[in-house]
Amino acid sequence: MAKSRNEQLQERLRDLQVSSPDVEAAAVVSVDGLSMASSLPGNVEEDRVSAMSAAMLSLGERIASELGRGVLDQVYVKGEHGFVILSAIGEEAVLTVLAREQAKLGLIFLDMSRAVQELEKLV
Repeated sequence: MAKSRNEQLQERLRDLQVSSPDVEAAAVVSVDGLSMASSLPGNVEEDRVSAMSAAMLSLGERIASELGRGVLDQVYVKGEHGFVILSAIGEEAVLTVLAREQAKLGLIFLDMSRAVQELEKLV
């Protein structure tokens, strides 16, 4: 039996977490701010994260454009306890990743890039 799109998205998020031990959680969010798939911790409000992710990506795109930086690749936020990294999945979705504070960002960026290529086929 064929897997649903949601199951395929969930599977790809799990693969990302397995390949990158520093990835604590991940989500795929529509540019409208709706959750498409996630592996967020239970104490995190999925709807709130979805809305903020879409807003941050939109703002990042506007900043990159207005300041002549070209097409946006990523937005990342560094906090006391780790990173939040956002990457566009085509024009319809956003990949949001929560990473540990000691994460090797280069490896996470590479794994996210690969995940985005696969997720683009699903969204």
